Amino acid sequence: MAKYSFEFKLTVVKSYLDGAGGYKFLAKKYGIPGKSGSQLKIWVANYRQFGEDGLIRSKKDNHYSVQFKIDTIELYLTTEMSYQQLALKLKINNPSLIANWVRAFHAEGIEGLSKPKGRPAKMKNKNTNQLNKNSPIKSTDKNSERIKELENQVLSLEIQNAFLKELRSLQTEENQNQTNQLQKLSTDSEKNSN
Repeated sequence: MAKYSFEFKLTVVKSYLDGAGGYKFLAKKYGIPGKSGSQLKIWVANYRQFGEDGLIRSKKDNHYSVQFKIDTIELYLTTEMSYQQLALKLKINNPSLIANWVRAFHAEGIEGLSKPKGRPAKMKNKNTNQLNKNSPIKSTDKNSERIKELENQVLSLEIQNAFLKELRSLQTEENQNQTNQLQKLSTDSEKNSN
């Protein structure tokens, strides 16, 4: 069972939005642990982004592809976004998922992202014997090392690519801001000269 009910979260969030106090004050008032009221900040952000659905702990098991996880990790590593900001941007109402993906990636690489949850399905001995007889020749350690090496190289290049795209976007935005400022200064100086 979830630690906090939907009704409790909604009450606390509405109290905050109604101006009954700040994050710290309301967290203390409602007995939410943490000095900064960070849990309440997450609830408020989720409520603003997703409405009441953002406060409901999803019972359905969302499955995210390995590629989606890699893209998310790239965004996290190449930008200065927090897990919370990234989760809101990608419409994931549980930022700790992203933290888990990053942790798994650092610990085990890409393989850590593709591990299925839960207990593996049981197979009867009869089926396993058939699988062993009919299975293709297993790749050698040399081949699997090479594959892992190439996957890491691809991931590295994808991260670099994402970083450069973000950098280009920021530079374009900065150039646009400078152009706008120059135009404004030019317009202001023309007004002053008349």
